[in-house]
Amino acid sequence: MKMLTKKSILFIVLLCSAMWVRAHQPDMSTTMLVEQENGVWVLQISASLTAFQQEVKIHFADTPYKTPEEFQSMVLEHVKNTLSLRVNGVDKVSFSRGIVKLGHETRVIFEVFGISEDLQKIDIINNVFKDVFKSQSALVISKNGFDKKQFVLNNENEHSINLLVEKNSFVNAKMEDSETVGNLLKAGAITLSIVVFIGLLLFRYDSKEHKILSALLN
Repeated sequence: MKMLTKKSILFIVLLCSAMWVRAHQPDMSTTMLVEQENGVWVLQISASLTAFQQEVKIHFADTPYKTPEEFQSMVLEHVKNTLSLRVNGVDKVSFSRGIVKLGHETRVIFEVFGISEDLQKIDIINNVFKDVFKSQSALVISKNGFDKKQFVLNNENEHSINLLVEKNSFVNAKMEDSETVGNLLKAGAITLSIVVFIGLLLFRYDSKEHKILSALLN
């Protein structure tokens, strides 16, 4: 029992430490798209208050906020303007009014409408913190009955990702394409090796046959 208590305390300390570090790193953020038990989808974006303040100052420079309520309103508008979520390649979803929970780690939460039950593909562009130096966001997708997956959005992938559904899991479409190309190249290399090998055998056979004919003629 004592051992269990110590482990629990250690887990809580580590969890709080991780949250504290993220809350004080403006370049780190988390975006979670979660399907709840009732089939309702929720989008939550978590980042340091500093990151949200930096983006608001840039995008609302002409109308600086004077109250926390104005700041929250600007945060919601900024997120809706800079985050795109598309389902099955054609259906663009919509968001609820949304709420902002201020703190060292600030959270923005929306209910998401328009995600098809027959989910085959998700395309996400997340430029919410694109102006933050070396910004990177952990993207977590959680659908009922699916494996939970985490992906990273950063400057290298232009803060965007295309996800495909394979069985009960989400996979990065670009990674799938890379693997397909790699497999084709491997298959091509194997085929070329076989052709070269057969060519060498035929060459040796022709050379040997030529020597035999020469011997007979002489």
